Amino acid sequence: MQRIMIAGIGTNVGKTIVSAIVTTLMDGDYWKPVQSGPENDSDVFMMKNLINTSEHKIYDPSYNLKAPLSPHHAARLENIIVDPTTIIPPRTARPLIIESVGGVLVPLTTKLLTIDLFKSWDCKWIIVSKHYLGSINHTLLTLEQLKRSNVDIAGLIFNGQSDSDSEDAILEITKLPLLGRLLPEKELNPKIIQRYAKQWKPCFKKLNMTP
Repeated sequence: MQRIMIAGIGTNVGKTIVSAIVTTLMDGDYWKPVQSGPENDSDVFMMKNLINTSEHKIYDPSYNLKAPLSPHHAARLENIIVDPTTIIPPRTARPLIIESVGGVLVPLTTKLLTIDLFKSWDCKWIIVSKHYLGSINHTLLTLEQLKRSNVDIAGLIFNGQSDSDSEDAILEITKLPLLGRLLPEKELNPKIIQRYAKQWKPCFKKLNMTP
């Protein structure tokens, strides 16, 4: 089973939108292992409005925490201790697109970071980088941490209008491929997700990540 981890350089960088696009273009299923925040404003809720749920299965999170905080903090507020042995990727014959939680060093507990658990799942990692002052540093630090963790990094998605100074520096330093670009959109719906899937598919095919 092919597993793709969609990780970001921080929170609110576009992981869920990228997850919807990659799920669509790879004809896969989606899973958010740990979710924090109100159900009607969650990543899973957004995903249900971005992909065709009759064609793609959305698996329930292992933990669905109420507060929009780091999992270890949100869990404490509910008197829950996150048990990593209960966070197990669903088995599916299709590609499984896994959306990470915040940045790659988010704590699940005070003794366990997301990377510590997620790196054991044999995934190809796609990193979402959003342009803002300081994002070069955040992107390079994220990628350096992932390389130290010996994960398989497939490439980068840039979120925002083209910024050649930032992007060229990141791509040259990391030697990673650009898999796609996410532009500002007035609205998001399945039709727009499908348009991006079509645009990005050639880059994924070059890396043998899609049929």
